[in-house]
Amino acid sequence: MQENIKNFVENSKFQNFIIALIIINGITMGFETSKGFMESYGSIIHIFDKLVITIFTLEIMLRIYAHRVSFFKDTWSLFDFAIVAISLVPSTGGFEIFRILRVIRLLRLITVVPQMRKIVMALVSVIPGMLSIAGLLMLLFYIFAIMATQLYSESFPLWFGTLGESFYTLFQVMTLESWSMGIVRPIMEVHPYAWTFFIPFIFMVTFIMINLIVAVVVDAMAEINKDETSCVVEEIHTHEDHTALQLKALQLEIRELKELVREKL
Repeated sequence: MQENIKNFVENSKFQNFIIALIIINGITMGFETSKGFMESYGSIIHIFDKLVITIFTLEIMLRIYAHRVSFFKDTWSLFDFAIVAISLVPSTGGFEIFRILRVIRLLRLITVVPQMRKIVMALVSVIPGMLSIAGLLMLLFYIFAIMATQLYSESFPLWFGTLGESFYTLFQVMTLESWSMGIVRPIMEVHPYAWTFFIPFIFMVTFIMINLIVAVVVDAMAEINKDETSCVVEEIHTHEDHTALQLKALQLEIRELKELVREKL
């Protein structure tokens, strides 16, 4: 019974059904933001929402029964359990915030879609390296923000009047959002050599640091793919070894049968 339930919850068709249900539920949550739509179809949406959480609850219960203690040792399973538990909390009285948090139910896609789970695992694995890059990025921001405040605060107090405003303006420049016509060229009308400040900033922060972050994430994804490939190859080798042992045992049995036949003859 336990093995049958385990095969059922791990079946690809059941997983695809859960994925489809999460996506449809996400669409209905979007419809809930429309007052006109809710006035016409609100009762149907609420019934469907209750049906979805019922199915999710049954799924979690089946998985707990199938995996027993190992369910609570798996991080992704605990993540699913927490999301479903939040959905079960009444959204009335002092718990109205949990009605808003229902939207995190969509995060279950991460656990049921392997590709998304792989990306999250890559992001988590690069956190130590990302902290070093983030520290260096903040150091560069701090240095350039101090310089910008000292250079341009009098001429452009709205953008560089304080250190915080300089941080925000430089962040806008880093994203390349209206940085040329919106910020740098007006500054260059007052300070013709301002380009000598902004071009090195963009080059170091946007082109080097941001691309370095992307490179770290890509490298982590490659490592995860490599580990998965190694696991698959190891499983294949294990299966081949097992098959070889079975073949040798079968050959031994055939030889014994031949010897018995010869003795009888």
